[in-house]
Amino acid sequence: MSCALYGNWWPLFVVATYVLAPLPNAVFSRCSNRDDFMSDYQGGFADAGYFLTGLMIITGFCLPVVLAHAGVITVPAMAMSISGGLLIYGTIISYSRFFSVEDEF
Repeated sequence: MSCALYGNWWPLFVVATYVLAPLPNAVFSRCSNRDDFMSDYQGGFADAGYFLTGLMIITGFCLPVVLAHAGVITVPAMAMSISGGLLIYGTIISYSRFFSVEDEF
């Protein structure tokens, strides 16, 4: 909506960060060492995936701020882009919390 209402398509780059954010977590979790079934620590690869995923999520929120500061997009377009990101990530977190199944012993 922030692209269509204000006639500037630069905020569309934020969608790329939303799409690419879970990718490092998925790739690096396959590379982690899960030989020891009693260990809670997953290894350095999983930590690198979490770091890169967090970096992409922060980029999704900071990119509209940088574009607005540079004068490329307007402040209302920035606000709409950030609120869209909050809506997307809030929905994902709510869905994962609601449907998570915990094993009880």
